[in-house]
Amino acid sequence: MLLILTQDGFIPFMLVGLIVIFSICVHELSHGLAALQQGDQTPIRTGHMTLNPLKHMGWEATIFLIIAGITWGSMPVNPSRFRSAKWGEVIVSAAGPLSNLTLGLLSIALIRWLLASSTEGTVGAALIVSKLILLLLALINLKLFVVNMLPIPPLDGHVVFSKFFPELEPLKDSPFGLAALMILFLSPFGEGLDMVVSWFIAHATGIPLNNLISMQ
Repeated sequence: MLLILTQDGFIPFMLVGLIVIFSICVHELSHGLAALQQGDQTPIRTGHMTLNPLKHMGWEATIFLIIAGITWGSMPVNPSRFRSAKWGEVIVSAAGPLSNLTLGLLSIALIRWLLASSTEGTVGAALIVSKLILLLLALINLKLFVVNMLPIPPLDGHVVFSKFFPELEPLKDSPFGLAALMILFLSPFGEGLDMVVSWFIAHATGIPLNNLISMQ
């Protein structure tokens, strides 16, 4: 997505990059807040309860984002300190993707509200920019939600689904996760995900699907 948008110039590239970084920071902070709620102070002790993206992503993930449009983040936690031995890991793992889902749905709600607003003059220009930002927020965060909820290690979805399907647990320490992720990224999965998310947003907002596809 990032590489395609760079064809339109530096500003779209920067805008998408900033939204991706913001969304990952929210994702990781949600993990941290859930861990704190579970009684684990590790996120505070390690200094990760911050909006500083380098603390969550590091230089390697930031460089990958710029070059390949792929990135990741991390939030150190200690599951042995969770109050709930049974559900603590599920709660903390699910918190990140659910924060992206919340951002995506909130963006869609704001888009629907803006579409009913006046679009004349300077106010109209501001609304157009706001809708563009919100559309990118929705697209990026809904994709992050879906990808992170896949039952593939080391994604959050693997921890969540392993609780309900114990046969998935052994995959945690196997090379399956990396291989599966590489296959996904090299397959038409990404394009299919773009289409599904775009269709959902178009259906929810009333914005023509072709307009959203042109943003991919």
